[in-house]
Amino acid sequence: MEKADLIITNAHILTMDKNLTEYERGDIVVKDGKIVDIGEDVGKNYTGSVIDASGKIAIPGLINVHTHAAMTLLRGYGSDNPLKVWLEEYIWPVENRFVSYEFVKDGTDLACYEMLKNGVTCFVDMYFFEDAVAESVKQAGMRAVLCTGILDFPNPGAKTPEEGIEKTKDFIAKFKTDEHIYPCVGPHAPYTCSPKTLEMAMEVAEEFDTLFHIHLSETEFEVHQIKERYRNTPVKHLHNVGVLNDRVLAAHVVHPTDEEIELIAERGVKVAHCPESNLKLASGIAPVPKMLKAGITVGIGTDGTASNDDLDIIGEISTAAKLHKGYWKDPTVVNAKEALLMATREGARALRLEDKIGSLEKGKYADIVLIDKRKPHLQPMFDPYTQIVYSGKGLDVNTVIVGGRLLVKNREVLTVDREYVLYKSSYWYKKISENT
Repeated sequence: MEKADLIITNAHILTMDKNLTEYERGDIVVKDGKIVDIGEDVGKNYTGSVIDASGKIAIPGLINVHTHAAMTLLRGYGSDNPLKVWLEEYIWPVENRFVSYEFVKDGTDLACYEMLKNGVTCFVDMYFFEDAVAESVKQAGMRAVLCTGILDFPNPGAKTPEEGIEKTKDFIAKFKTDEHIYPCVGPHAPYTCSPKTLEMAMEVAEEFDTLFHIHLSETEFEVHQIKERYRNTPVKHLHNVGVLNDRVLAAHVVHPTDEEIELIAERGVKVAHCPESNLKLASGIAPVPKMLKAGITVGIGTDGTASNDDLDIIGEISTAAKLHKGYWKDPTVVNAKEALLMATREGARALRLEDKIGSLEKGKYADIVLIDKRKPHLQPMFDPYTQIVYSGKGLDVNTVIVGGRLLVKNREVLTVDREYVLYKSSYWYKKISENT
């Protein structure tokens, strides 16, 4: 018998591969951090540590394709305001006053704890002091695509866009070969970055072959502002500047025209859909069914917890599936399988990591989530996709494994100290409350 590091047995496996292969009672064999075998009864051919997953559904680790992790420390701050007011009168002033390496580290620790509890194994982060984010991610044992927010005006990360670009280059050089940290380039948005800044950012992304992450067409205000400045809509503006290509991951994309949707599809741009944040900020509803029909890769994101206000991807895909049915008055759009794919395989494709994560297949990293299906709200289980998307919650996650390493066992996070993150969140609440 062959030696393995970990054998998961008796799981109901949803591989999320291109054929949506499913095993009602299957095994997953892990060695050196990767899946080396998967299928019915294959575990008997190996020896090693065993996890009996009877009564559990195995799915790939969930992927959050857009967030600002450290903003857990601003959860609920300035709520019930439009995006422009929320940013300019609440978020940016408090960030300029309090955001530091310590703030970002503490906020990301809290975010990693929350995401792991909800089955998220990989996330995309755009914020400041990304070295602190990387430190939290590696301590937690997760994966993350990280970028420093680049803006044309002074911010906690840099005084100028040129400084932001240089810090981005340094960060990429530091983590380019890391198995858990995937550095990328993050110009904030077309209304906060000049064409010159966008061009500089894309030059770096192309030089180092990274993702280019940007907020795009998020609000009607943005659309009007870009039209006034550049006499074009946001997507077309990026196209005219020469920064619309297949390395772009565009967050939100709530207000594209039909012509822009065609352009996004043609240029291979990926979209991070953040339905709950867009609803809370009254930004609108992204035309995701049209995007999917056009062949656009759409992943699912929470956005930051200051505008969501949680990091539960299962809740997010449930909202996405139901929201579009209601808005388009069509119960067939964004079905359960499509929704779960957005949080797994399609999310990985959006990050250009589909050869590493996003599905349970031989050769891919063993990033695995076990969901406890023995819950009253998940029974009877006629269809696991339907039950996860429409009845499931992050609270149903029992076990989380990243690269073959056990990070959550019986709903207990093993790599992030719960009491410490609660203490630090209380510390920052008091500090901000007493000084604003």
